[in-house]
Amino acid sequence: MFVIKYRKIFYTISGLLVGASIFAIAFYGLNFGIDFTGGAITEIAYPEEVVELDALRENLDQLELGNYTIQKAGENGVILRTKDLTETERLSVMGSLSQNGTVQIEEKRFNSIGPVIGEELKSKAGWAMMLVIISIILFVAFAFRKVSELGKESVSSWKYGLVAILALVHDIIIPTGVFVYLGSFIIDYQIDILFVTALLAILGFSVNDTIVVFDRVRENLKDSKGESFEETVGKSLKQTFTRSINTSLTTLLVLVFLFVFGGDTTKHFALVLSIGVVVGTYSSIFLASPMLVTIQKFQNK
Repeated sequence: MFVIKYRKIFYTISGLLVGASIFAIAFYGLNFGIDFTGGAITEIAYPEEVVELDALRENLDQLELGNYTIQKAGENGVILRTKDLTETERLSVMGSLSQNGTVQIEEKRFNSIGPVIGEELKSKAGWAMMLVIISIILFVAFAFRKVSELGKESVSSWKYGLVAILALVHDIIIPTGVFVYLGSFIIDYQIDILFVTALLAILGFSVNDTIVVFDRVRENLKDSKGESFEETVGKSLKQTFTRSINTSLTTLLVLVFLFVFGGDTTKHFALVLSIGVVVGTYSSIFLASPMLVTIQKFQNK
């Protein structure tokens, strides 16, 4: 199949995307939401007029809030991110944003979380990701434990697990990189609990797609009839290609509708999942299976 034949091209594409994502993470840094850092985020709408950010900053600077960021949200709104606020400070901020009551405002949301809880969430999110990855390695290694007995050219089961994990790392780094780029320009694109939940969902979706192809490789190895390992993997990809694309397209269609017509609270969640579905499908077809062939050729040299 052409995927196996031109695998170096797909490796290059993946390498460029992952490299760009790592550069973004290293250069811009992760834009953690208040779930992880602690603090307060306030979204205000101005139903009657548009207020300039410079005027708002001038008023906010008088409140001694420390470091804060304020940015436009749509045509007539702003998002303010500050330290954790007391009720008195919050009322002062609202007064400042309304220019001492001379401008009508509408508070669309106010979220506040302490730094201790934020650090705990960050730690638990990291452990959750690690446990999921370790569980996937163990599962794939167990499920494909007898695959090395199917032919002298086959790849051992732990290498299937290694390839699956490399594909998963690829699938979570790229959406993270996209959000880092967006977060460096738009304050509301942040790494929060919903983002981590979306990454965990991507891991499950992607590994499912990858294992479907791997399982077909295993079944075809039983009846390879003199085929090379490369030919068997290519045939397996051809047999599962349409299924993988159709499944991803139907899932992506739902997520696009959720992004376009859903509420603000689910918009970014849907965006992360949409990116993850596209990247996960790409890695399952164009990265994971070709890597099996590359490993097999390397070990037989």
